[in-house]
Order: sequence, then C-alpha cells, then structure tokens
Amino acid sequence: MSLSLVNTFLVFCAVVFFPYGLVCLSNPGMLAEVAGIGAESASGTTELRAMYGGVQTSIGVMALVAFFRPTLVESFLVMLATFSVGLLTARLAGLLMDGGFNDYTGMALGFESVLASFSLFLLLRKRENS
Repeated sequence: MSLSLVNTFLVFCAVVFFPYGLVCLSNPGMLAEVAGIGAESASGTTELRAMYGGVQTSIGVMALVAFFRPTLVESFLVMLATFSVGLLTARLAGLLMDGGFNDYTGMALGFESVLASFSLFLLLRKRENS
C-alpha cells in the first residue's frame, strides 16, 4: 500500500478535524450560524463543546498519533470508518424523519460519504497488502 496516500489522508484528517474541534470547543455558538444548532442552556452548551469540540479534536489527535505511529493506522481507519458510517446513517435517517435539508447538511453528507468511502478503501487495501 502506498504509505504516502495513507499519510496524506492522516494529515488531511488532522488538519480538518483538529482545528474545527478547537473552534467548536472554544466557540460552540458558531454552530448556530453555520449549522443551525444552538444550545438552550449551559448544559446544552457543554454538550456542544463535548460532541463537536471534544470528539472532533480527538479525531484530529488520533490522526496525528497514527501518522507518527504507523502501527495505529489500521485502528484509526476502523474508528474513522465506523464514526463516518454512523454519522452518515443517522443524518440520512434524520432527514427522512425530520426533513430540514440545508447547505450544511448537504456538505456534511458529502464529507461523511467521502470519509467513510476513503477510510474503508484504505483499510481494505491495507489488509489486502498484509
């Protein structure tokens, strides 16, 4: 398997997830502007910080760790594929149940589809070459 392709993907994930997570952690109110998601209480704000800030930042950190520790690449790809497929499935189910498609939802569906497809592709390719 081309190590450079995997490394490029790991760097891409780190560059996308880590900063986005930090922004969501420090300013969860921006989600209201970008995605139409807002908190109605301090508990809700904490939830946004945790789920959008903490989870996204953690994915970026895991991508960096896997970049420097190649033995963790497969674990990262399994995690990202699972995470992406879960988000994609839940988002599609939510659209069917609730409607409410907007630009953010379309972008998220596209991004999650690419993440799921590419992480599964790299994972299968890695396992074939092992």
